Amino acid sequence: MAVIATISSSPSPTSRTDAVLADVTHRLQRDGHVVVPIVLRDLPAQPLLHGVADDPAVAAAVAALEAADAVVVTTPVYKAAYSGLLKTFLDLLPQFALRGKVVLPLATGGAQAHVLAVDYALRPVLASLAPSAITPGWFVLASQVTVFDSGDAVIDEDAARPLREVTGIFLDAVAGASLLTVPAARREAVA
Repeated sequence: MAVIATISSSPSPTSRTDAVLADVTHRLQRDGHVVVPIVLRDLPAQPLLHGVADDPAVAAAVAALEAADAVVVTTPVYKAAYSGLLKTFLDLLPQFALRGKVVLPLATGGAQAHVLAVDYALRPVLASLAPSAITPGWFVLASQVTVFDSGDAVIDEDAARPLREVTGIFLDAVAGASLLTVPAARREAVA
């Protein structure tokens, strides 16, 4: 199974974005993958803002990303763009930080008008980091996610169904990518 890094770029620990990520994470784990969370709000602000990649906590987050086979990137959408917290982290990564990785972009936002932020804001910056594939992403309206005081959350079925579909496509791509990394002689033996 694959090691999948999940990037949470919401500044709030009780966010709808993290509720969506938790839903996807459970599916990844049910499929037997190892999930390594990277929670950007937990990184020290000064080193992150100043691009100090050798800060121990920042370096550990970058190392976790480098060690992953695939990545799920989540962000709330503000003013039709991904979060500043995510931008700050992506800016300190090496140019080809996503080389060889399959990426699933996910976003949440308050208005349907921001649905294109996944494809017109987030996808290009992820593509600049040279992933092997960026699978179809998904935008979830904040009104489709209910977060309770307990921390539990429910995603409306109108959002949950397509979220399951894009997660399935991502998992298929991850399986295909891992098959490509197996030496040819072993691929033939598996087939």
